[in-house]
Amino acid sequence: MASDTTTAPDDDTPDRPRAPRPDPAPPGPGSGTGPRKTGARGKGTRGPGPRRTGARGSGRRGTASRGPGARRAARWAPYAYVAPFFALFGAFGLFPLLYTGWASLHRVELTAPSDMEWVGLRNYSRLLTDEFFHNALGNTVTIGVLSTVPQLLMALGIAHLLHHRLRGSLFFRVVALTPYATSVAAATLVFVLLFGRDYGLVNWVLGLAGVGPVDWQNGTWASRIAVSTIVVWRWTGYNALIYLAALQAVPGELYEAAALDGASRWRQFAHVTVPSLRPTILFTCVVSTIGATQLFGEPLLYNGSAGATGGSEHQFQTLGLYLYEQGWVNLHLGRASAIAWTMFLILVLLGTAVALTGAYRRRRAG
Repeated sequence: MASDTTTAPDDDTPDRPRAPRPDPAPPGPGSGTGPRKTGARGKGTRGPGPRRTGARGSGRRGTASRGPGARRAARWAPYAYVAPFFALFGAFGLFPLLYTGWASLHRVELTAPSDMEWVGLRNYSRLLTDEFFHNALGNTVTIGVLSTVPQLLMALGIAHLLHHRLRGSLFFRVVALTPYATSVAAATLVFVLLFGRDYGLVNWVLGLAGVGPVDWQNGTWASRIAVSTIVVWRWTGYNALIYLAALQAVPGELYEAAALDGASRWRQFAHVTVPSLRPTILFTCVVSTIGATQLFGEPLLYNGSAGATGGSEHQFQTLGLYLYEQGWVNLHLGRASAIAWTMFLILVLLGTAVALTGAYRRRRAG
């Protein structure tokens, strides 16, 4: 017979009593065992277990686990995003400004820009006795006043009308912005036809009123008014939309209170609209002044045969046209640079005067 391979327990070894197992305790309120309580959607409450970290927790843990290179890249990433703007500004804004400032202190021609002869402030001192520069400066101021004042007044009135309930207000807003979207060349050429001496529409209307034909291109004040009209037509709608955006931020309770006090539309405009738009009006005045100082396209194209001279007698030659004439017609790059920096200094002085005036008024009001 085959012997049994299983070994039987030794009879001499006493049996060890086994410890009784404790009865399971009843589930407590926070033990997590037992039946799950379902909520409104029938999902059970989560028991104990690993907590799932949300987006914030994982982001912080991931940031902490990054190396020094990743943290350095995250620190310099915003600068990399804005670097293209500063690169373009340095190449096309800051460098030309500094180069023209350096060229204004030299005698240099456009045909040989590398051949510079130091003259110091001579280019600037010549402007003090240059009658053509004085004429261009006077024309710039005159055309600027003739175009800026009516433009802003008309824009303020149009914005006030568009602010109130008006049928087809969206259509009128698009119409107001259309002249701004029109090119300078197209608008100026159209106005050249309108202000024609023999067959112009403006002289035809004046003839119906008994006024003789006006030479809008060769007359001194007539040409200035014609150029100013082009500027007014192009920029009135643009400023009107700026005023309209500012009007929408004015609380309507002010108009309701004024209406309850018996104020008419004109009194509401004078005592509610204008004081509320004072910062915006100041902004448009500054921007319009800068634009008037740099006026170039309209007077250049208004009399194409005259070119950069601004008429046969320079009657509407602005500072921009005189700069162009000195630099690109007479090829005097140093003089043109001095004119450009003089225009810049004039704007700086005007801006400083406006800032000091505002600070003085605030000090008196306080």
